[in-house]
Amino acid sequence: QVQLVESGGGFVQAGGSLRLSCTASISGFSINDMGWYRQAPGNQRELVARVTNIASRNYADSVKGRFTISTISRDNAKNTVYLQMNSLKPEDTAVYYCNVHYGPQQFRSWGQGTQVTVSS
Repeated sequence: QVQLVESGGGFVQAGGSLRLSCTASISGFSINDMGWYRQAPGNQRELVARVTNIASRNYADSVKGRFTISTISRDNAKNTVYLQMNSLKPEDTAVYYCNVHYGPQQFRSWGQGTQVTVSS
């Protein structure tokens, strides 16, 4: 079983920055991918960024150019993934969810979500 604890959401003005953190408590399995998704009201949940256990990263097109410079990172010793969000826009407002894949069967686990609100 995996438990994910997220932190770092909040309220920020357009152009501002926030850093999200997610720590996984896990036993018996290794963590593969770690990532962040978001869901705005009325929209489907979408990938924001993901990092593999060999530090390969990919980003959604909607955040490329704003989030790409070392935006998503992970500390394997702490089982923690970070999302540094810069140049935030009102359209980035959403609930952000941490997601991990673990074990050889690629089990999937979600965090409880953290609200990010960007005002114009």
